[in-house]
Amino acid sequence: MAGIKSGNTEGFQQFSQFSSLQEFNDHIEMWLLEHKHEFTKGEIIGLKRLVRFAAKIPGVCYAKIGTILKSIHEQYQENGISRSTFKRMILKAKELGIITVFETERKNGSQSSNLYQFNRFPTIEPPKVEKMNHPIKTSNLLKTEKDQKINKRNETSEQLDHNFVGNRVPQPFVQLVKCFFSEAKTIEEYWHMVQIAAFRFECQNDTDNILDISLQAFRQLIFYYGVEDLLAYLRITP
Repeated sequence: MAGIKSGNTEGFQQFSQFSSLQEFNDHIEMWLLEHKHEFTKGEIIGLKRLVRFAAKIPGVCYAKIGTILKSIHEQYQENGISRSTFKRMILKAKELGIITVFETERKNGSQSSNLYQFNRFPTIEPPKVEKMNHPIKTSNLLKTEKDQKINKRNETSEQLDHNFVGNRVPQPFVQLVKCFFSEAKTIEEYWHMVQIAAFRFECQNDTDNILDISLQAFRQLIFYYGVEDLLAYLRITP
């Protein structure tokens, strides 16, 4: 997107998708949890440094590649990364939807540094309760046979029980959670929360301890909150 004028950093606030630095960091953790394995070690270093440069305006970075690479080299010395590695990281991040890149221009029309906009992680929001007193739209009654089949498949997937939980969720966790929440989708959402917490505390590779702690934590949640209060607290619809 050309035409963004450089020089006025306050104007870049409009490109931020986050209300706070903490919210920005939470979304970065989820992005990395989902896609970290798709980047090389050098690319991860570049991505994390780009994140640090996007802290002043949460999720927005307006810095020259040379400035970012210099900062990396000052910290890692001989283990710094090349410009080509940084550019490969940017390309991957764009393709994965992590960032959007905007071209900026100086007052004389020449190209300046790019503006990097971090995007929100596409989390699944709980369904909103709609009021029943609104008029029914005619278009809703004209669904094609294809649409009806898709909706039927979606409804079926939401009703699958614990036997359909993916292999990435440990069976001891499934066996415990199914006693309170039998839907496969809900069990997988709880395990995703565990993974986010493990990533935040940099212990995602300690699988045995993660499982033990997650089982203890879930038992404590049920003990202190009860099933109904826990659902309300986490905004999960039974």
